[in-house]
Amino acid sequence: MMKRFLILFFLVISQVVLAQSDYPLAENYYRNNEYEKALQIYQKLVDKSPYNTTYIQRLVDCYQELNRFSSVDSLLTLKQKKNKKLTFYNVLLGYNYERQQQPEKAIKLYKKAIKSIDKNANYGTTIANLLKNYNQLDLAIEAYNATAKKRPKSSYGFQIAQIYGEKGDFPKMFESYIDLVDKIPSRLKTVKRYTAQYITDDSESEINIAFKKALLRKSASNPKAIWNSLLSWLFVQQKEYNKALIQEKALYARDADELASIVNLGEIAFFNNDFETAQKSFEFILDKTNYPDEKVNAHLYLLKIAIKQEVPKIEDKFETVFSEFGKNENTLPIQVEYANYVTFVKNEPENAQEILEEAMSYAKSKFQQARIKLKLGDVLVFTGKFNQALIYYTQIQSKLKSHPLAQQARFKVAQTSYFKGDFAWAKAQLKVLKGSATQLIANDAVALFLTISDNEPKDSIPSGLKQIAQSDLFSFQNKNAEALAVLEEVFVDFGGQPIEYEALFKKGKLLVKLKKYDEAILTFAEVVANDAEGIYNDDVYYEVAELFNKLNKPEKAQEYYQKIIFEHPSSIYLVDARKKFRKLRGDDI
Repeated sequence: MMKRFLILFFLVISQVVLAQSDYPLAENYYRNNEYEKALQIYQKLVDKSPYNTTYIQRLVDCYQELNRFSSVDSLLTLKQKKNKKLTFYNVLLGYNYERQQQPEKAIKLYKKAIKSIDKNANYGTTIANLLKNYNQLDLAIEAYNATAKKRPKSSYGFQIAQIYGEKGDFPKMFESYIDLVDKIPSRLKTVKRYTAQYITDDSESEINIAFKKALLRKSASNPKAIWNSLLSWLFVQQKEYNKALIQEKALYARDADELASIVNLGEIAFFNNDFETAQKSFEFILDKTNYPDEKVNAHLYLLKIAIKQEVPKIEDKFETVFSEFGKNENTLPIQVEYANYVTFVKNEPENAQEILEEAMSYAKSKFQQARIKLKLGDVLVFTGKFNQALIYYTQIQSKLKSHPLAQQARFKVAQTSYFKGDFAWAKAQLKVLKGSATQLIANDAVALFLTISDNEPKDSIPSGLKQIAQSDLFSFQNKNAEALAVLEEVFVDFGGQPIEYEALFKKGKLLVKLKKYDEAILTFAEVVANDAEGIYNDDVYYEVAELFNKLNKPEKAQEYYQKIIFEHPSSIYLVDARKKFRKLRGDDI
């Protein structure tokens, strides 16, 4: 008895193994359009596994590709007679008629399959998926809805939303996603991820408006905190951080543990130069939190904002924070920021070095040490001590490997090498960083890589790149007059060469830094005049538009924003230019 059982067992196992080895071969033939060869194997597989839907569907596909429609009809009809519960075969039969240009018969069978869900919902999702695969999108939605009625504990909102997306019916798609979140709040992150594929940073796009309307309708009919969260997320995508803050405050009013999202919003607003919203966010946090670490972080960003906005008596503000919280491990980020201010604003790098050396005595982790060493390296570059700076940057790279701080250090190595005139080593570092996980570093790496590769000397003939690097170093060191003087040398020695346009653009940026706005506008005009198809033109138009805004000349600002809209539709400034153009024109945004 045991012997017979073992023989039977090994026969079954051998058939399974044989089927597993045959299937990849059949698939290979199928994908290479060798349908006759694939057909022969799938026939054997279906004989061995008569209820394997994957094998049956592939066999049907092969028959259809070979125009053997009657074989499909015979196969599926026989299968249905053997088991009437397998109603999804009606969809396969329907598609067989569709392939024969008989849509009326096809639709009739599709409808029959959907109707069968009322009696037996077990194959409801199979029917819906097949209809979707055959591009019968409305019928697929109908099948999912019919299945949902029979299985109220299951949710098909995600599948239905995706189908509406394929149809281009974005209002219905968003409505389905929001209904899904309403039913299953844990799907919020998934819905955000898929919705983000459609949402842009243009608040006036039809798709963004459709999402906002769907949210507001749901919020009105069924108020929940989660709708405030989604609205806040939408406003962040649209870079409308002030509106996002309103939603976050509403969330905080419901739940006092929601401060973390306001911290996150404040940081995003800061890095996108919306200092007004960032300041409101961190002032709100200071007012509400009782946690020292949150208070210190809020003070850090408020100090950064004060520096950006050139608020007077900033040193007093630093001293006030140190008086309250002390100089210790908890205030290390503020100590590093203070050293940065003392170096790059006060021009006192020696004092900054002392501040950082004291800060190092409080650092307990390798990450804290790395942040201090990064700033120490910057201070050393500021004073022209490149080799010492490179030692610090390299130490960070070797200790933290692929950590974002190590990526920052690698960029600093590349930038310092560029300042030194070691362009080959700088390029080698930048090639690695171009694919960096940290987008800001990747962008900076690409920009510097292009500066070097577009202008590096050929056959040891000077190209002006050395002077451009020297000017950039002077700019880094806040020696702006010296930086401008070096650029003037480029105009004299390399006039008419491609590097002249880069030098002109850099000169314009330096003049903006020096608040010589009228001179900057004239310089930017030279960039466009000398290179009408240049890579800097959209940058120039945006810079000039922003300058005219500062000079309170809205008509001129409009003119240059409009140039971006119509002449550079793929520019990174397009959405921002469109928003600002509409605002200046007086549109109700």
